[in-house]
Amino acid sequence: MRQRLDITDVEAQTKIRAKYLRALENEDFAMLPGSTFVKSFLRTYAEFLGLDPHLLVEEYRVRHDPRDESELTPFARPPQGRRRRPPRRPAWLPLAAAVVAIVAVLLVLGLTGGSSDEDGSAPTRTTTTAKQSTQKKSAAAEKKRVRRRPRTVHLRIVPAAPTYVCLDKGRGTPVVYENTLTGPRSWTARHLRVNLGRRAVRITVNGKRIAVPAGSNPIGFDFRPTRHRELPLGQRPCA
Repeated sequence: MRQRLDITDVEAQTKIRAKYLRALENEDFAMLPGSTFVKSFLRTYAEFLGLDPHLLVEEYRVRHDPRDESELTPFARPPQGRRRRPPRRPAWLPLAAAVVAIVAVLLVLGLTGGSSDEDGSAPTRTTTTAKQSTQKKSAAAEKKRVRRRPRTVHLRIVPAAPTYVCLDKGRGTPVVYENTLTGPRSWTARHLRVNLGRRAVRITVNGKRIAVPAGSNPIGFDFRPTRHRELPLGQRPCA
């Protein structure tokens, strides 16, 4: 106000969104995506105004900086239930199986012993038929496996602590969600990009757990139906 600056001009010159500049002015740090962003924005804004950035960042660190990510309680592994012991087989079962096997062998020998030479081509035909049947089953299984490939991304995020989350459906698309996430939430689309202020989250995509590298800096991901990758800072939504 002393320098008679308009918030729109400050936004254009510092590349910091106006709502984040107002949050800095009001010390509403929960609106910003993580403590790393707060310190970076404080330095940039202070240098633009001609203030001492080290003094402001130190004051923020003393008064407002939350606990380090390493202090968060990790997810506890659910207790494994007691393993059920397989039922005990009756003592007579192996003996009965041996008798049945002997009878089957004798029956086969009796049926094949009297066969004439004209039946010599039967094993070849049987082998060919079995091979064709196996090939058909393999082709059917492959076709079924291809059909089951997911065509959409079902994303679920479970934060360990309140976490800033920004989500869109690809570069150039409008933001789907931008807020501080305090509980589990899911989204479904063909393509999703996410920017996380904290890494202490559990992410699953189409029912599969996604590993989030440990660290204290924000992180972003790009999710497709059959693959995903980590996004650099310049390609994340709301960054």
